[in-house]
Amino acid sequence: MTRAFVFPGQGSQSVGMGQMLAGAFPVAKRLFEEVDDALDQHLSKLMFNGPEEELTLTENTQPALMAVSLAIMRVLESEGGIDLTNAGKFVAGHSLGEYSALTAAKTFSIADAARVLKARGNAMQKAVPVGEGSMAALMGVDLDIAEEIAAEASAAGVCMAANDNAPSQIVISGATKAIEKAVEIAAEKGAKRSVILPVSAPFHCAMMAPAAEVMAEVLADTRLERPLVPVVTNVTAAQEDQPDEIRRLLVEQVTSRVRWRESVVYMKENGADSLVEVGAGKVLTGLVRRIDQELTGISIQSPEDIEEFLKSV
Repeated sequence: MTRAFVFPGQGSQSVGMGQMLAGAFPVAKRLFEEVDDALDQHLSKLMFNGPEEELTLTENTQPALMAVSLAIMRVLESEGGIDLTNAGKFVAGHSLGEYSALTAAKTFSIADAARVLKARGNAMQKAVPVGEGSMAALMGVDLDIAEEIAAEASAAGVCMAANDNAPSQIVISGATKAIEKAVEIAAEKGAKRSVILPVSAPFHCAMMAPAAEVMAEVLADTRLERPLVPVVTNVTAAQEDQPDEIRRLLVEQVTSRVRWRESVVYMKENGADSLVEVGAGKVLTGLVRRIDQELTGISIQSPEDIEEFLKSV
């Protein structure tokens, strides 16, 4: 079995995440403490106990999800001797999950990843005043139709396809009035359902340009090493292992579409037959089945999941 390790993005968070890991594995507890120290913040306490409205602030959610994913990777390394160089063909992550993927592959240190993601979340939140931007999920339309809908709705403001998640699941992003218009158009063009998402900003669209500028500065001052295994990037849906190019693509990622469906197809076409989702939730595992039923999707988020996975390798 040839595995790719994939890492979830925003929306997978929940109060209590990581608490069982910290209780069961000292290395996980130490990783959470490492992130707390890097941020000078009791982020682990917020993850374990809430309140939910504070955890879901983008600047907290992003480093918190990375911490859970990397705590699991630390346990796999220490308990099971899992070495990505031998165990993984690729790494990839959905939006902020790309940072988790790169950190798992040793491109970023844990502390640097935490600080960069804190800055990323803060910059993305500040880029657009609350209420002026929105996102919506369009169900039952493919990317071509979603782009037609977005183009038509853009008469009312910025409207772009932000996430190509799976066949018939596209997320659009942009100005609130344009997104509302797109939802109306989607119904006329045969969408089964369209849902305005409960997000605080319009991610992965042109309105995030101020955040991209901030990230260019932050990443310019951050050391990146060559990853242990290639990362399949959101922007290109192809593998990359050069630090300078990864840095450039991470800046571009802020305003660009997350090409997740294409990324999964790329990993399969280049030898991966199992995608292992490492971190909170099972969103990516669910998408794997919709993208290609020949692929195996495995989710690792609890001590029991870790035990089961280590038995299988």
